[in-house]
Amino acid sequence: MFGNLDFASILKQLLVLTPGILFGLTIHEFAHAWMANKMGDPTARLAGRLTLNPLVHLDPVGTILLFIAHFGWAKPVPINAANFREPRKGIILTSAAGAGANIICALIFGIIIRMAFPVNEWAQQAFFSPSWVMPAMAIRIIFMLLVYGMFFNLILAVFNLLPIPPLDGAHILFGMLPADKAAKLSWLYRYGPMILIGLIVIGMMTGVSVFAYIIIPPVSLGSYIFSGFNINILFALVNIFLGGTF
Repeated sequence: MFGNLDFASILKQLLVLTPGILFGLTIHEFAHAWMANKMGDPTARLAGRLTLNPLVHLDPVGTILLFIAHFGWAKPVPINAANFREPRKGIILTSAAGAGANIICALIFGIIIRMAFPVNEWAQQAFFSPSWVMPAMAIRIIFMLLVYGMFFNLILAVFNLLPIPPLDGAHILFGMLPADKAAKLSWLYRYGPMILIGLIVIGMMTGVSVFAYIIIPPVSLGSYIFSGFNINILFALVNIFLGGTF
């Protein structure tokens, strides 16, 4: 996450990275709670989870690990599928709402980047003009907040759509499958969490992340579609801006 940045730049990166992470996790869980309530299940609302207050949704351990190990979680929203007016539809839409909210937020951030910042001009001057003067501090900070916000929301959406329990993608898949086929795959709910944790641990120990190969391509494509710019160019500018004075 922090690349080869020096300590001062890492602190700066944390300042512009943290809002995107907190917002992405909060909007994801809020969307689950909102859709569940919309579909007839008030459990999350009665538990106080129908709110945009990040303190209500964040899990302390999961949030800390997100920064340290690049893997973390928020508090899962309590759902009682028996309350849904249409159980199958309720499960699918509630499960998809979190990733859907993240994608919408990433799209909004990308459009702002596309329309408000001269990224191509910055890149040409930063890479080829030794005398280039960086934009004002406020502009740099807003740009970095938007880039990290878009990037993390896309990562959160793609990761959660993987069809491995307990991720949302598994609930969507099982909700769409016929009952007999879903029953044949029910073993995934027993072993899915272990598979997920095992893949993450292997990636941390070997430095080769299976999830990176799965997640980064669609995230990069989404970043390009939403913002109009290659994600590598955006982060190259972010790293240059992190080296400037805050």
